[in-house]
Amino acid sequence: MAGRADPPEETPENGAGGDDEYRALVFDESFVRAARLQEFSARERMGDHARAVRSLPRRATRRGRSAATLLVALIALAFAAAVYIGFRQPYIEPLPQRAAPLRATVVPLAPRGAVPGGVAADLVEAGPAAGFSTGADGINLPSVRRTQSFSTSQVTAALATAKDYLVESSLNPDVITGHEQRSVEALLDPDQSAQFERSQAAPADDGEHAATGWVVRFDPGEVELADPRIRVQGSLDYTETETGALEVLSDHTFTYVLRPAVNGPQQADGASLFTVRRQMRFMFDREDLRLHRLEVRTASVQAGPLSCADETADALHPLLAGERPDGRGPDGTDPYATGSTTADLCGTLKLRPPTA
Repeated sequence: MAGRADPPEETPENGAGGDDEYRALVFDESFVRAARLQEFSARERMGDHARAVRSLPRRATRRGRSAATLLVALIALAFAAAVYIGFRQPYIEPLPQRAAPLRATVVPLAPRGAVPGGVAADLVEAGPAAGFSTGADGINLPSVRRTQSFSTSQVTAALATAKDYLVESSLNPDVITGHEQRSVEALLDPDQSAQFERSQAAPADDGEHAATGWVVRFDPGEVELADPRIRVQGSLDYTETETGALEVLSDHTFTYVLRPAVNGPQQADGASLFTVRRQMRFMFDREDLRLHRLEVRTASVQAGPLSCADETADALHPLLAGERPDGRGPDGTDPYATGSTTADLCGTLKLRPPTA
């Protein structure tokens, strides 16, 4: 007979043994690793006020790992798509536009009578240029504001470059006497260098290759400066074009005091005034602004006193004190001629009497 403390030997009616009653509560290894509480060891529980369990750090869930993996996959997919689109439709940078050639018009102004002469200082102080400034001081920059695409500093740079061009091409004694041209060419866009060099070496009255469209130039064998102080008055303006370029317009009148280039003593009253009005249009892109250069697009020049029949493409040949125009007008233009056409223009110079 079994004792009271011994379990019954027969199988329970429900067919489950003693251990089988707790089989559903057995924890597998993954469940144990995921538990956030851990029991202290026996040695750890011997300490004073020791807690029975400790908290374990939170483990990343499978769901978090899945989200991170998905995010990485999406980023990789987006990058691959961008690379694919780049190969299929590559970005093509706009090609830089070449500088257009200069178009120039030089109009001689002929006096109706003899050219008045006098002492150089008196001609300036009592003449029409009495209120003009001297040299580069007469080329003043306007007030500057930014445009839609160009900053204030860029606009200022364009105006300063245009002024430098006017100074070198109109006021530099070595340039206006035909001894030097490099200082002017250095300010040009390289696309215009070939046109400029041809204009200086082989001038032609064809609207594109007149040396006097680029610079004010006299024949040093004919005239010289009686007063090195050239008088200047005019204005500068600017605007942004529809094509995104910066355009500078200049309109200046330059007054030179000249006398014949002869050896020996000169007559004190043998000086005379010569006037050149230059209306220029300059163009700048961002590369021009960065490199301190410009494109000269158009030049409209009126100069006198000159004879209408004189050639003005190579140099200006002023009428000096006491001289008269030859009375001939410009050469005729044949509208039936084929090929390139030129239209010789000539105006009348209005001489202002000296002021008292």
